[in-house]
Amino acid sequence: MPSALPDGEPVPDDGALPPAALAGAADRPLGFYLHVPYCATRCGYCDFNTYTATELRGTGGVLASRDNYADTLIHEIRLARKVLGDDPREVRTVFVGGGTPTLLAADDLVRMLGAIREEFGLAADAEVTTEANPESVDPAYLAALRQGGFNRVSFGMQSAKQHVLKILDRTHTPGRPEACVAEARAAGFDHVNLDLIYGTPGESDDDWRASLDAALGAGPDHISAYALIVEEGTQLARRIRRGEVPMTDDDVHADRYLIAEERLSQAGFDWYEVSNWATSDAARCLHNELYWRGADWWGAGPGAHSHVGGVRWWNVKHPGAYAAALAAGRSPGAGRELLSDEDRRVERVLLELRLRDGVPLSLLRADGLRAARRALSEGLLQQGPYEQGRAALTLRGRLLADAVVRDLVD
Repeated sequence: MPSALPDGEPVPDDGALPPAALAGAADRPLGFYLHVPYCATRCGYCDFNTYTATELRGTGGVLASRDNYADTLIHEIRLARKVLGDDPREVRTVFVGGGTPTLLAADDLVRMLGAIREEFGLAADAEVTTEANPESVDPAYLAALRQGGFNRVSFGMQSAKQHVLKILDRTHTPGRPEACVAEARAAGFDHVNLDLIYGTPGESDDDWRASLDAALGAGPDHISAYALIVEEGTQLARRIRRGEVPMTDDDVHADRYLIAEERLSQAGFDWYEVSNWATSDAARCLHNELYWRGADWWGAGPGAHSHVGGVRWWNVKHPGAYAAALAAGRSPGAGRELLSDEDRRVERVLLELRLRDGVPLSLLRADGLRAARRALSEGLLQQGPYEQGRAALTLRGRLLADAVVRDLVD
């Protein structure tokens, strides 16, 4: 089941932000994340805030229905306009995630995007992405999205091997994600991503190579490759605990990452974040870069998180409770925190170190600078960027990114 929300102070009923949060807003990019919490089935590794029809039955009534979900989410977009007041920014990125956004009608996704365009305006070069389950789209659906203003699509491929998909409880058939890339291209999408997962129990090195080769053969311009994380409370965690499937160790994850880097770089993909590769700067996911660089975004939908000017807040998780709050004229916010300057400094180090450009050494304290010198001597940081005042990971450093970050934030 979905993980728990953090603790925080109450969000005002009208969602109002402290005046300081909007100071200097015009100089920061603004993005929107739209969360669609519905899935046809629950994948065994997933602890996202998503719900199947069975899980919602009897818990939210008509308010939790996906049939009227777009209208409910549009209410929050309009609330965002009121909260941000006369903020002049046009929206730079929109990302529709989930869940399975493409369980909604294409017209619903287009209407949600239309509400952002109406309330805020979209930048002329705005990036507009939706995630999609390969089995939930067809050429007509993709054409409707493209005509409605979407220009990027991300398909959940995970693996090209049936036995790996079975362990993950993925319902699509091998080959379908690759076909989706062709359908998206035919619909006019210039930017297409495939998501892959490595380290699934029972996956071999050759299985992983086959998945990479299949993804590359499909012709996307962006590939995300994530190590499988077994979250407590998931079906996969229970299966591992019962000894039904083996746990994959860190050395296997490292080997698979090196295989990915080799295969992807040979195919003309460059890494720009530890888990993300693109064929060009234009193919990068600009929305995720907003997150990694601490810009502003409004997260609309149950359980969605937002950040504006050092204020972070999160919505109630259940679709029924979310819809009820908006229907009553209240913010669906469940809690928030006001980030101190030190909090923001630490988060910059945590997130920006994962980027190819790295993080300015000027953000590090004395212990962090000593750790950076150590990391440089151990081959975890690149010499050239270091001499120019930045801590940027080497390939070996990427394998140990979490440990490097922990040392640098001290």
